[in-house]
Amino acid sequence: MARTIASADRVDREELLGFIRERHHHVLLTRRSDGSVQGSPVTGGLDGQGRVVIASYPQRAKSVNLRRDPRANVLVLSDDWDGPWVQVDGTAEVLDLPEAVEPLVEYFQVIAGEHPDWDEYRQAMRDQGKCLLRITIEGWGPIATGGFPPELADGPS
Repeated sequence: MARTIASADRVDREELLGFIRERHHHVLLTRRSDGSVQGSPVTGGLDGQGRVVIASYPQRAKSVNLRRDPRANVLVLSDDWDGPWVQVDGTAEVLDLPEAVEPLVEYFQVIAGEHPDWDEYRQAMRDQGKCLLRITIEGWGPIATGGFPPELADGPS
């Protein structure tokens, strides 16, 4: 049986955005006050300006960390665990209510489409005290897949 060969494909911004747009399983990496990394599995999307958007709560570690240090890294995963992924790096801003309401509507739309009652959704966001994390992409790695190095692809099992 042939082994799967790992890949690392460099892409331009448009290809990157197309890749991210279809994937909503993300791992957000922020920095704690001691400089260590804090990871959070999140549902993310891509807004109309090409920024990664993530709904959160102001008191969550990721929100607190980004207010203190806006550097963010996001690992964008495929639905299939063995599918391709990419890491993007950027600067985050935390939008609080009431400014966050309409960006939260866009967040919902890019992930799930239309809501049956937008007024109800807006009120739910207010009632829950949500915030929106918005990350401007400044750099990214290759779109990668796991597997064997090419020189080992045809080797013994």
